[in-house]
Amino acid sequence: MKNYDLIIIGAGAGGTTSAIEAASFGLKVALIEKDERVGGAFVLTGTIPSKTLRETALFIKECKNRNPYGIKLTLKENLTLKKIKKREVDVVESKVKNLLENIYSSNIDLYYGFGSILNENSVKIIKKDGKEEILKGKVILISTGSIPFRNPKIPFDDKLICDSDSILKLDEMPENIGIIGAGVIGLEYASIFSLFGIDVFVIDERTSILKFIDTEIVERLKKSLEENNVKFLLGKKLKEVEVKGKKKVICKFSNGKEIKFSNLLVCTGRIGNSINLGLEKLGIEVNERGLIKVNERFQTKVPNIYAIGDVIGQPALASTAMEQGRLVVDYAFQKKYEKTLPSIIPMGIYTVPEISTVGLTEDNLKKCGIEYEVGRANYLQIARGTIIGDSTGLIKIIASKKDQKIQGDLKVPEYLKLKGEFKKDQLLGAHIIGENASELIHIALSCLYYHGTVDYFIQSVFNFPTLSDGFKIAAMDYFSKNYSL
Repeated sequence: MKNYDLIIIGAGAGGTTSAIEAASFGLKVALIEKDERVGGAFVLTGTIPSKTLRETALFIKECKNRNPYGIKLTLKENLTLKKIKKREVDVVESKVKNLLENIYSSNIDLYYGFGSILNENSVKIIKKDGKEEILKGKVILISTGSIPFRNPKIPFDDKLICDSDSILKLDEMPENIGIIGAGVIGLEYASIFSLFGIDVFVIDERTSILKFIDTEIVERLKKSLEENNVKFLLGKKLKEVEVKGKKKVICKFSNGKEIKFSNLLVCTGRIGNSINLGLEKLGIEVNERGLIKVNERFQTKVPNIYAIGDVIGQPALASTAMEQGRLVVDYAFQKKYEKTLPSIIPMGIYTVPEISTVGLTEDNLKKCGIEYEVGRANYLQIARGTIIGDSTGLIKIIASKKDQKIQGDLKVPEYLKLKGEFKKDQLLGAHIIGENASELIHIALSCLYYHGTVDYFIQSVFNFPTLSDGFKIAAMDYFSKNYSL
């Protein structure tokens, strides 16, 4: 029986990061992965594959948009999804190789098999050949991620009807596709498939999309998607899904209407991957969505057993899982200066056009009576935006109109909260739609983190021509409304 300082179950974003972090401090680390390759959803089935497929779709879009330059490019008629996915396969394999190199160079013991917790210091591994091995550890970290939720009423076959993991295994391009769920993942795939020239229908019982994102940004996204042949069927209650033959999926709605698709993608959320980990016998709490309950230091009810990432719920981002993994090493072994997860975390939504947001929205501020002003810069007002021809793009900043205190609870997730008092012109949020939105947002993130004011953008000198220069234009727009010049 081998002994370790840290045993990690799950070699995804959080698991691999915490393993490498711990090993860098000389700790003896075991990393357990149930799949045949490391990387988890962020490398194998989610973040990296879908974003690489998106880049391919963007390239095709650019090919189609070269007419302003006097160039006409066409795509081969026999272009298949299998050919399109070649780049995605190459990127995934490269990332897996890179992770393995880091794991082995850090002297981490990697085990392939299903890991479950026997007691507070023991983990059992059932390997692919059926053999079992037991490891002993001072600290155990659960980083098993999440899996797509599958409604038992929907006849998934991973060919005609897929979830967000199995859709990547398709080899043939859909003739048309219905996407159930107008959340982040559903909309990302809607934009990707629409760029391939496929008719896309987004179906959701809700009457609006992305309620947690700034309304103005969402309206621009919806309009752009609709212009690119995405049709929204919102407020429609799905009653039944039926497969007819080998190439037809029929969606039947409660109002009696039916729509036929060649393929159906179901994106109705994800659940924590916590089944059969042995948590119940230890008294570790798991809710109906499979999410493990932890405290602010990511500890379960058993103090030396921690959990991070998607398996503990929101914000369920690869970036936060990695940071949580680093923090657990600090909490458990007192190895680093970081003490808490930052309260201000950016979010990127990789639709086309791209969205990124940080801080508070207008709706957040209206609900708690905070007086604010908005500054805007349309991409076509920015020299670089005009050059690239992004007519949808917008940089939007929101700042405090005067010195004021937060009255009561903002009623937003903890990771979005800005604490204390707001000073006049203090930046409260930034919301961007358009090319490079998820890169640009970090400029606003730095200002928010240090409680900076809009004047930061005025005083800064940005490279020209760049999209970053849009922050200065947005700041000037803000001041033109908030001051008599």
